[in-house]
Amino acid sequence: MGRSTAAAFQQGSALLAFVGECTLAFGGWLARPALIRWRPILYNIRSAGFDALPIVGLLSFLLGIVVAYQGADQLRQYGANIFVADLVGLSMLREFAPLITAIIVAGRSGSAYAAQIGTMAVTEEIDAMRTIGIPPLDMLVLPKIVALLITLPLLTVFADVLGVFGGMLMARAQLAVSYVEFLDRFVKTVSVTDFLIGIGKAPVFAAIIVTVGCFQGFRTHGGADSVGRQTTRSVVQSIFLVIVADALFSVAFSALDL
Repeated sequence: MGRSTAAAFQQGSALLAFVGECTLAFGGWLARPALIRWRPILYNIRSAGFDALPIVGLLSFLLGIVVAYQGADQLRQYGANIFVADLVGLSMLREFAPLITAIIVAGRSGSAYAAQIGTMAVTEEIDAMRTIGIPPLDMLVLPKIVALLITLPLLTVFADVLGVFGGMLMARAQLAVSYVEFLDRFVKTVSVTDFLIGIGKAPVFAAIIVTVGCFQGFRTHGGADSVGRQTTRSVVQSIFLVIVADALFSVAFSALDL
């Protein structure tokens, strides 16, 4: 137990040091924009954003259907069919869409980040980059951070749209709520604040996913088995920290009466 506790503290301090190094490197980018590597940023936007649209859209659509279907029986008992718009709209925009998008990206892109950097660490490519004067953070980490800070909010908006669309279809099928009635109630119930709350979580989730994935990749040492081990840790820790951050957001928004 003592060794596990000491290892956890050591890993936490190493993670904080890694965050500090990334912050300093990002400050260097801001001070000298000519150093920004646009090609890796655009590549990561495509791989983490555009390529993730099908799976994010499908799961968000199905989640909207499930939420509306589960609430249909209870709402029907009290003759409150129209309130399915409240249920789907608020739950998807404030909680489900940003959370399910972050979890998908953590499992899809966060693991890829850890595996890529871990493989480069094992094959000594990172040491070679340092030898020829290329900072590994500038090449491998910062483009991923910038790309995911851009793509995750956009993916969340996409998940919002398809989640609400799925709930609207189920409301029509199970509760006989027409599309016009659903949208009319949706506009009256869901405010811009609810939409911005969900979108505002996305950059925080993106920073967590990229930081943990790249951090675990750099901690890879030994052989190929270490790559798999660190990749698994990156996914588990990313999802855990995303859920913890979401819980803290909920407490903060409740205290601020948002």
